[in-house]
Amino acid sequence: MPQGVPPAPSVPPGAPPKPDGSPFLTWLRTPRPQAAPGVWRFGHRPRPEQEPEQIPARQLISGALIAFLVGWLVWSLLWNGYLGAWWVLPLELFTPDSWRQGNDRVGNAILWYSYYTVIALAILLVVGRLGRWGEVWRRYGPRAWRPATPAAAPPPAPDQDPAEWPQLRQAGAYEAAERLAAEARAGLMRDVDHARISRAWQSVRSGRHTLAGFTGAVLQDGAAACPHPSGDRDLPARHARHDLLTGQVRLGTTADDPRNPYHYRGAGLALGPDLLGTSLLAVGPAGSGKTGAVVRPLAESLCLHALAGRASVVVVGAAGAGLGPAEAYDVVVRVGHPDSVYDLDLYGGTTDPDEAAAILAEALVGDLADPHPGSDSRRSTTVLAQLLGPFRAVHDRFPSVPELRQLLDGAPGPLAALRKGLTDTGHASLLRELDARERQMAHPGDVGTVLADRIALLDRPAFAAFFDTSGQSRPFSLRALDHPVRVRIDLPQRGHADASRILARLVLAQFTASVTVREDRSLFACLLLDDATGVVTPEAVRGIQRLRSANAGTVLTLRTLDDVPRPLRGPLLGATGCRMALSGLTPWDGQDFAEVWGKEWTETRDVTDRQIIAETPAGKAVHMLRRVITGQAPTARAVTVRQVERERWSASELAHGVPPGHAVLSLTTVRGEHAPPLLVDLRG
Repeated sequence: MPQGVPPAPSVPPGAPPKPDGSPFLTWLRTPRPQAAPGVWRFGHRPRPEQEPEQIPARQLISGALIAFLVGWLVWSLLWNGYLGAWWVLPLELFTPDSWRQGNDRVGNAILWYSYYTVIALAILLVVGRLGRWGEVWRRYGPRAWRPATPAAAPPPAPDQDPAEWPQLRQAGAYEAAERLAAEARAGLMRDVDHARISRAWQSVRSGRHTLAGFTGAVLQDGAAACPHPSGDRDLPARHARHDLLTGQVRLGTTADDPRNPYHYRGAGLALGPDLLGTSLLAVGPAGSGKTGAVVRPLAESLCLHALAGRASVVVVGAAGAGLGPAEAYDVVVRVGHPDSVYDLDLYGGTTDPDEAAAILAEALVGDLADPHPGSDSRRSTTVLAQLLGPFRAVHDRFPSVPELRQLLDGAPGPLAALRKGLTDTGHASLLRELDARERQMAHPGDVGTVLADRIALLDRPAFAAFFDTSGQSRPFSLRALDHPVRVRIDLPQRGHADASRILARLVLAQFTASVTVREDRSLFACLLLDDATGVVTPEAVRGIQRLRSANAGTVLTLRTLDDVPRPLRGPLLGATGCRMALSGLTPWDGQDFAEVWGKEWTETRDVTDRQIIAETPAGKAVHMLRRVITGQAPTARAVTVRQVERERWSASELAHGVPPGHAVLSLTTVRGEHAPPLLVDLRG
């Protein structure tokens, strides 16, 4: 192209430019019908609850052919007069003789051939209905050769168009609605903006914010109004399909399998806060897709919800586990990494020594406690409280890891200094706690020894800069979940596996303790724990059971249920409303899932073939000829239909019948709606 020649226009001259907001408007106006739990509602086309009776192809084609031959035979008999003249009686009854016997040959021909056509059409209608020709046409006709394309939905009415913000107009905020509608048409609004402003409008309706403040923010900033504290309006990248209007993230497609209910087959499978509020447990071996196909999309979805002001999320996993880039989070705690900006608060941000002792005891020795009543967890809490209370009374802070280790070891110097500090500061009443601690240290089997050994796992050079209580670092506390915050905690599993399990239990204990005491529970809080090995304890199971009423939930993944003590497997499966068994499960793990999913009544058919015995010479000859032709003896088939109770998914089916990249998932919503175990393709 010669230099100086302007480029060709992207649209024909005079044609109006296509609005940049058309993709957003199409997304916003796409229908989202109500559906069963777990169905991807974006553009969903509901199917019948029951599967329609499907005629086998061989029977359908043979029936249509036989009906055609019968119709041809009837027409031949009528045309050749083999059935007599009775079939012309209707013509004789309803037409005058002059029409049929006149000299007008053309008129007679038209009359008779019209009558023949009516008779032929009547025969075709009857045999076509008997032979199901319409079903043959629908199944094998030209319409079946072309892929079905959904019809374009008509544009919604202005008072029902979500892009026009009718809820704002009804409340009198016309100027704000006009500004937002203009931003949407101009392509300046995205799905996160729509969800964030809708959340802010809900706050206005509930009385937490004023209408004047909301309107002023919208008129000033448009689609960027009511921003997230980080200022972000989207994630750096998205790897899953999200629908923030319904709050769902698509994980896969429900397989077209007879074991799935008919109205689920072929539908998208999606999860949202209404399902995660009952917590999710995913079990599968390494490489089955727990992190990439389950945890990563859910973490991405909850981060989008946090940007919209709807949720707060904490994602815990090993460093480098692929849980999203650091830019997608507000707080990234890299325990054991020298470049970590944030620290982890060992005591969960509380100032109550008893509460701090209970949380820390759960983290240190929760996995060692007996799952039955009367365990050592209470003794561990008491031991820690005997030290944390006096230390905080003297220093106005909790002890650091080295200081707590010395106190648990019973070092004479730190205990004597603490005793002197209590006396000097006027807290002599707390000396009883130290006296009790010293008496218990003299007894064999003291729990303090176990606590000292466990806290020593955190008193390593790699963690020297972490768990600081002097105020020199930036500790993160899970009490910040009152705000829409995005948090990722990287655990140092390489070389510090035991310490990582302690920290995972600590985060879970702090999460359950923090979200259950929030004043504002309209914000959904979720903890995603990638690899919950050694984390499930009796107190953790009780904490998960309390999350549902606090508008919170957890997502736990395990390689096998053997990582959970046998007495806790049933309570754990019962405490989580959503349960996922991925491909490659062991039969003994499958047995636990089969028991919790229970049984259902199903219809079985028992087919019995009974040999027919011929008694006459002619019958014996026919049977002999049939045996020579078919190679089998003549039999009579008897079918018995029974209702039996069988497991929804047996342990053998879960271990050997789930294809790679698939999972069996059962769902429960916070409202109590259930979905049976579904075979899901996580790759679609």
